[in-house]
Amino acid sequence: MKIKSKKIKIIIISILAVCGIFIAAGLYFYQVAVVPGHKSFISNDTKIVKSDPLYREKKWYQDVHKQKWVIKSADDNLKLDANYIPAANSKKTVIILHGFMNNKDTMGAYAAMFHKLGYNTLLPDARGHGQSQGNYIGYGWREKVDVKKWAKEVIQKNGSDSKIAIFGVSMGGATTMMASGLTMPRQVKAYIEDCGYTNVKDEVEHEAEDLYHLPTFPRFPLVEVLSGITRLRAGYFLGDGSSIRQVAKNKRPMFFIHGEKDTFVPTKMVYDNYQASKGKKELWIVPGAKHAKSFATEPAQYQKKVKAFLNRYL
Repeated sequence: MKIKSKKIKIIIISILAVCGIFIAAGLYFYQVAVVPGHKSFISNDTKIVKSDPLYREKKWYQDVHKQKWVIKSADDNLKLDANYIPAANSKKTVIILHGFMNNKDTMGAYAAMFHKLGYNTLLPDARGHGQSQGNYIGYGWREKVDVKKWAKEVIQKNGSDSKIAIFGVSMGGATTMMASGLTMPRQVKAYIEDCGYTNVKDEVEHEAEDLYHLPTFPRFPLVEVLSGITRLRAGYFLGDGSSIRQVAKNKRPMFFIHGEKDTFVPTKMVYDNYQASKGKKELWIVPGAKHAKSFATEPAQYQKKVKAFLNRYL
């Protein structure tokens, strides 16, 4: 009996030790994946150089006068900051959403493109990014309601005859898709998403494998632990943040863009997102483009295709 009891204690201690290791690892990865701050694997450098294919667009954004807009988040009463750049005599506005641990200023080239096409542009900092408040990253799931509130702000300031498109890149692309599943104001006419992921959990699992080279075990249980911690601290499970489920509710036009050589958000994800959308839709796989580099890779074609899409619906 004593030997059996000793074995049981060893098993229990071993199980508790393994659980402790997974919880500690989960807390570490929560800091890496969900807590805002510098990430070594993400660049948000806004320095511009003349060799950049988007130099003129970035220089224009750097120099143009920007209005500061501020709202409170839809749920946590956080102060959210944005830059607004009006176009001459336009009722058409594009809301531009940035990526993971980037900010509104990293989207300057896109603002220049849309402004050239005659659109007002609104560039918000997502919660926990840039000058907006927040102590977690919502990966688009928590931010989707803020996008709806920004759209209402555009309507309030620019009038009920406004026409709005929502555009985002990477996490901003996923946010765009997740917002499309909400009941949006009728003035929101179309969406453009560039290299957004299918699901937050899918993307975190992919990065755990790609950046940390974790095999299925311990990757699978570790992501589950991280998801539980994220629910306790940030209010959502990773699996909640599904672009696929949200675009399946969407009935408005959406343009899906993805780089052919994207390994950060694998190109295969865009096909699932595209198939799920119930509205009118278009898909463009940009030859040779890496993650979030489709505009820089094919600037003329990018502008041409975006212009044609928006002209059809705005």
